[in-house]
Amino acid sequence: MTTAGVVVYKQCHLQFDEKIAHHQRNGAEVPPREIIKTPAQIEGIKASAKINTAVLDLVAKNIKAGMSTAEIDKLVHDFTVSQGAIPAPLNYQGFPKSCCTSINDEICHGIPSEDVINVDVSTILNGYFSDASRMFKIGAVHPELDKLVNVAKECLDCGLKAAKPWGFMGDIAEAVQKHAESNGYSVVREFGGHGIGLQFHEDPFVSHVGKAGTGMLLVPGMTFTIEPMINMGAPDLFIDADNDWTALTADGYPSAQWEYTILITEDGAEILTY
Repeated sequence: MTTAGVVVYKQCHLQFDEKIAHHQRNGAEVPPREIIKTPAQIEGIKASAKINTAVLDLVAKNIKAGMSTAEIDKLVHDFTVSQGAIPAPLNYQGFPKSCCTSINDEICHGIPSEDVINVDVSTILNGYFSDASRMFKIGAVHPELDKLVNVAKECLDCGLKAAKPWGFMGDIAEAVQKHAESNGYSVVREFGGHGIGLQFHEDPFVSHVGKAGTGMLLVPGMTFTIEPMINMGAPDLFIDADNDWTALTADGYPSAQWEYTILITEDGAEILTY
């Protein structure tokens, strides 16, 4: 880098730091420096994310009626390993499988053991993490289930649209919550999105219920997931005592979820894996 380049670089960082300091002086919750990724870290996360998206594309091509969730898990594991990567869920806090599958009234963390099913995959490549999930409709689903799955995707995209540099986490939450509730659905409170990149789960917690203009400041270089869990009935849940992982809706009504890992950029938000 030339001397002139160093000067410009320092000026940009000073402007960036001053913007954060300005918001902090005005009472905003600002992100700690360690969760703002460097350009090199972002490139590493993007490489992981590319494999993660390819895994979900492979699931999309192969998933079908009669396929067991164990077969889905094997498909995810074998492809991830073939790319020189590691399935992040495997052995994470004792989790026994390479991906999470949730069927109908399962909210998340359903252990691979149809109607509608969520497949959630996470990838580690060279120490960098990425995470995404998609809903799949198996066979002819009921129109009410079809609508739930579609609205859940719309909620995710509403949250993405609200994610802007120098905005707030609450902007995402309000956008998701308003769209879900305007369609007669509820949003799970206990689970949300999370920072990701250098670890599987980092700060901040990304709530999908809240008010615009509140919560942590969004700044360029932040990487996190948006993953609203939308319930047809009430938002309440319980954890399956048999495996201590699977979250189910308390009222037995279906739930749907889609997930992106995103990067906050200077002019918006970039989807890294989907």
